[in-house]
Amino acid sequence: MRNYVVAVDIGTGSARAGVFDRRGKLLARADRTIAMNRPEENHAEHDSEDIWAAVCGAVRSAREKAAVPAESIAAIGFDATCSLVVRDRDGAPLSVNRQGEARWDTIVWLDHRALAEADFCTATKHPVLDHSGRVMSPEMEMPKLMWLKRNLPQQWERAGYFFDLADYMSWRSTGSTARSRCTLTAKWNYLAHERRGWQQDYLEQIGLEDLLERGGLPEETLPVERAVGRLSASAAEELGLDTGCQVAPGLIDAYAGALGVLGGFADAPAKLERQLALIGGTSSCIVAFSKDMKPGFGMWGPYFEAVLPGLWLIEGGQSATGALLDHIVRLHGGGLPPTTETHAKIIERVQEMRAVHGADFAQRLHVLPDFHGNRSPLADPHALGVISGLPLDSSFDALCRLYWRTCVAIALGIRHILEMMKEAGYELDTLHVTGGHVRNPLLMELYCDVTGCRVVAPQAPDAVLLGTAMTAAVAGELYPDLASAGPAMSSAGTERLPDPALRRIYDRDYRRFLALYRHREELEAME
Repeated sequence: MRNYVVAVDIGTGSARAGVFDRRGKLLARADRTIAMNRPEENHAEHDSEDIWAAVCGAVRSAREKAAVPAESIAAIGFDATCSLVVRDRDGAPLSVNRQGEARWDTIVWLDHRALAEADFCTATKHPVLDHSGRVMSPEMEMPKLMWLKRNLPQQWERAGYFFDLADYMSWRSTGSTARSRCTLTAKWNYLAHERRGWQQDYLEQIGLEDLLERGGLPEETLPVERAVGRLSASAAEELGLDTGCQVAPGLIDAYAGALGVLGGFADAPAKLERQLALIGGTSSCIVAFSKDMKPGFGMWGPYFEAVLPGLWLIEGGQSATGALLDHIVRLHGGGLPPTTETHAKIIERVQEMRAVHGADFAQRLHVLPDFHGNRSPLADPHALGVISGLPLDSSFDALCRLYWRTCVAIALGIRHILEMMKEAGYELDTLHVTGGHVRNPLLMELYCDVTGCRVVAPQAPDAVLLGTAMTAAVAGELYPDLASAGPAMSSAGTERLPDPALRRIYDRDYRRFLALYRHREELEAME
C-alpha cells in the first residue's frame, strides 16, 4: 500500500526533504546545502545540477531515516523559490552570467540584476500589472528573461527551456514539460482566469514575443490538484524511489507554507478569508485567500487558482527579514558571524535589557528595513534602509539594541502591509506564522503586539514541507482534493493574543515609522 508521500522544499541555501504519512505526520527529514555564485553586485546564481543532487541526497536520506520502503511512497511534491532555470535545446545547463560558466544556469529569486527591465515593464502600464500590484518586481521572471535576452543574446538564441525552479524539478523527475498553474500565474504574468493565459501584446511590448517558443512554454497550466506524471526510471533511481511514484505540480515555496498553515480551512472558504499566513525566513511573505478578486497597490496578485481551486491568492512581502538580521550582526557585530548561536546570544541579552529598561528600551533607535528594497506595500525595489539614532557605541549591548529595533521595524513593516490589505477589502484577524521566524521569540512577540492580530504558530515542525505534502497526497490519490487533504493533514497550533498594555507604544512606533518614510522621501526628492 502506498500510504506515504515525500515533500521537497528548495530554499535559498538548502534543499529539504520530508516523509509524511497520510495524516500529515512528519516521519523524517533531511537537509542538504546548495551552492550560490555572486559574480557581480546584485547577481545571485544557482547550479541546477547541484540542486538536483542535493534534493536526491535529501530524499534518499529522509526515506532511510523514516524506514519507509520506496514502494510505499505514493507521490512526491516540490516547492521552490521563484528562481529561473535556463536550459538549451538538448536540456543541458546554459550559463546566465557574463563569465559563461555553464554550471551557473539559474538566476536566484533575490537577484536584482533586472531592475531596469522591471522598471520598463512597470512603464508599460499593461493590464497584466493589475495582478502584480501595478509594479513589476525584479524578483519576477519576466524582467530576468528580458535581462538575459538583452545582455546575453547568444545564450538566448541557444535556449530551449525556461523553467521556474519548481517546474524544473517536475521536468527533471518526469520528463514532462508541463508547468504548474501556481508558478506561471504567480511569477510569469500568466492570467489563469482568462481564456488565454499568455497576453501576447504584453510579451511584444517587453520584447519577449518569442518567449513561448524559445522557452518551451505551454499554453495551458496544470492546477495544483492534478499530477504531472510518474517518476522516470532514471529519476526514481537517483531519488531512491520507484516509477510507481506520482509527481505533483510544483509550488512557490511561500504558497506551500501558506497551504501548510491554512490547509485546515481549505473546506471552509468563509473562515479561510479571515486567516493570513506569514512565511518568515530569509525574506517574509504574507498570503491571503479570497473568493473575490481584490487587487491592491504593491501586492502580488490576485492570482486565480494559484493554490486552491476557485479562490484568488494575494501576497505581500518583505525582501529581507532574516537576511536583514544577519546583515545587522555582520555590520555591527565586530566580526561576530550570524550563526544560530549568535542570534540566540543576542536575543537572550535583549530580553535581559528589556527586563531592566521596560517599554522604553532603545526607543530613540529607528529603522526602515528596506535594505533590499520594499516589496510591499510601496513596491519600490530601489528603496534603501535607514537607521536613525546611532550613538558612538560599538559594544555588544549596542548591537543588541539595534537588533531589537530592527525586529520592531520588521514587525512594523508587516503592520504596514496589513493596513494596505485592509484598504483593499481584506478582513484579517489571525496571523499564522511558519518558517524560521517561529524560532525567534522577539519576532513572534512583536508580530502579535505590533499588528494587534491573534498569532498562531503551528505545531507541525515544517509547515512549508507539510503544504507540499498535501499536494503530493492529492497527486498520489490518498485524498480526492485539497479540501479533503488539508483538514486531514493539518496540525493544531499555539495561540498568542496581543498585550493591550503595549498598544500605545507600538501605535507611536508605527507613526514614527511612517514619518521616517516621509523624511526619506523628502531627502531623496531634494536637488
